[in-house]
Amino acid sequence: MDSLPSPVYGALTLLAGFIFICVGFMFTFLTLISPKTHPLTDEEKYYRDTISDTPHPLPSLFDTPTVTLSVVVPAYNESQRLPKMLEEARDYLEALILLVDDGSRDQTTQVALDYAREHNVPNLRVLTFSLNRGKGGAVTQGFLHARGRYILFADADGATSFPDLSKLMDGIQKVTRSEMGVAVGSRAHLKDPGVIVKRSIIRRFLMRAFHAFVYIFGIREVEDTQCGFKLFTRRAAQAIFPNIHVERWIFDIEVLLLATNFRIPVVEVPVTWHEVAGSKMHLMRDSIIMAADLLLLRLNYVFGVWKATPIDIMHDRRGSMLTKTN
Repeated sequence: MDSLPSPVYGALTLLAGFIFICVGFMFTFLTLISPKTHPLTDEEKYYRDTISDTPHPLPSLFDTPTVTLSVVVPAYNESQRLPKMLEEARDYLEALILLVDDGSRDQTTQVALDYAREHNVPNLRVLTFSLNRGKGGAVTQGFLHARGRYILFADADGATSFPDLSKLMDGIQKVTRSEMGVAVGSRAHLKDPGVIVKRSIIRRFLMRAFHAFVYIFGIREVEDTQCGFKLFTRRAAQAIFPNIHVERWIFDIEVLLLATNFRIPVVEVPVTWHEVAGSKMHLMRDSIIMAADLLLLRLNYVFGVWKATPIDIMHDRRGSMLTKTN
């Protein structure tokens, strides 16, 4: 076989070098500017409840489940809206509720504990951060320390309806394979007469635009990625949440990307939803931030800055750590 002419060989060498430099530059650039996760501090590794004044060590997602359902509720400055949500949760759920106070500046933690005492809600736990991480960080830490065989994520504003949990449970049980499944509550484009969607025109427009952007970047099976009402089997949560890197609003997209990567079945379920005053989200500003975060998210996985560890490897590592400890 004849060798390539010197000019062609030289050009290909230069091209390969240029590509290598560009990839290296992008890898370094993404490493420097991408958001970093924040592990729990020593003080944050404990939760409070109404049964005892003594803080309790947090359990692990990899422990054996002790309840059927855990509900993770991220909360930031939610002292005003939280009681209504807790009232509905108390009326409809026999579940362990883990409220994650994401470094609130108001009395969110105290309001939750006072409500639990006054209304006899012994199944409420409160994990309080010393610093604000973001909604994704609060949800992730809540899942990493949940006790349930099923784990529900629900927003603290009460915009979704807890009676719709039965719909999510039906959906997830139909698609679960190898103990893995995710049910995503959905508010958008679902032509079900039993679904009530009340939202502003601006919010609806921005959601459609964001969904188009998400579709381009690979999430095509789920129409409403941002609804704060999602149910996971414990094994699905074990596969997904130790791999989460994003702590801001866009974390839902990483959750769904990881579910796709691990071939975890996902079902979209129509739910009742209404807009609640007092949202912490600034529509225009946060929509732009979310679009930028989405681009960073995709680039980090494309260039290998972020990697997803399969659940079997995580179990092997955990087993090795426990063996060394013992």
